[in-house]
Amino acid sequence: MSVQKNTGKAPLENPPLHWDDIRYFFELARVGSLSGAARKLSVEHSTVARRVDALEQSLAVRLFDRLPKGWALTPEGEALAKLATRLDHEAQAFCRAAAGVSSLKGTVRISAPPVLASHLLVPGLAAIRSQWMNIDLEVIGETRDANLARGEADLAIRLSRPTAPGLATRCIGEMGYGAYAANGYAERPQSEWEFLGYDENLSQVPQQRWLNQIAADRRFAFRSNDLAALLHAARAGLGVAALPCFLAANDPALCLIPDHTCSTVRQLWLVMHPDVRRSPRVRLIADLVVDLIGKTPGLVAKLQATLED
Repeated sequence: MSVQKNTGKAPLENPPLHWDDIRYFFELARVGSLSGAARKLSVEHSTVARRVDALEQSLAVRLFDRLPKGWALTPEGEALAKLATRLDHEAQAFCRAAAGVSSLKGTVRISAPPVLASHLLVPGLAAIRSQWMNIDLEVIGETRDANLARGEADLAIRLSRPTAPGLATRCIGEMGYGAYAANGYAERPQSEWEFLGYDENLSQVPQQRWLNQIAADRRFAFRSNDLAALLHAARAGLGVAALPCFLAANDPALCLIPDHTCSTVRQLWLVMHPDVRRSPRVRLIADLVVDLIGKTPGLVAKLQATLED
C-alpha cells in the first residue's frame, strides 16, 4: 500500500481553451489542407498546425490524423467540425449585428469588379472625401463574388443579379458598351482591322460575343482577362476593343467606331447583407455609391427606392 503526499497543489488541468483556436480548426476542417487554411487566415501553415495542436490539448481530443498526404478529420473531429460551423455562423452574425448598431466611424469594405473599383469608385469617392471623413474605406477589386455572409465585404457591386439567398440587392445602374480604337485607327481599311478581346475564360460574356460578331474572321491580335489591359491596348493602337462607355467615351486617346452599335447592357447591382444595412456608415457609403453611379457619364442610373431582400 502506498500513500500519496499532499502537496497542496490542485490537480493538473487541461490548458485553457482559446476561442480563436476554434477558428483555425474550422478553417482547416473546411478547406482540408494546412496551406489552404493558412492562405485563408493570412498566416503561416505552421501557425495553423500549432493552433490546432493547442486546441487538441485543451479539449484532450484528437481532431485530425496526421497523414502523409494531409490532415484527415477523426470521427471526433467530424462531430466537432459541425459545431464549429455553427459557432462560425454565430460569430459572423455577431459581427454583422455589431456593424448594424455602429456609428459613422469605422471601416467600410467595398468589393467590386477591378475596373469599376479603380476607374470609378476610387476617383469618384476620393472627390467627395469630405462626406465620409470619419470612415476608413477599403475598396477591393476582384472578379470573384465576395462572401458577404462571412464578412468579406460590407457592400458589393456586381454585374449580374445575385442568386445567393439572404442578401439585400438593388439594381443601381446600367453599363453600356461600344467599339473603341485609338484615334485614327478607324481610317484604315476595315479588312485590316485587328481586334482586342477577352481570353477564353471570359469568352462568353455578352460584350465579347458582340465583338466576335463584328470581327467575323478577322484577327484578334491581343487577348487578356483584364479590362484595364484591353483599354491600354486600344489606346496604344493595337486594335478595336469592346469597352464600357463610362471608361472610354471621355478618353482623348480613343474614338468610338460609330458604324457598330452595341446593344449589350450590363446591369450594376448593389448588394449587402441585411444585417449590415442598418449600419449608418454602410448606408452612407451605399448612398454615395448610388449617387456616384447616377452622375457618371456613360452609366444609366436606375431609380429604385429600396434594397430588395
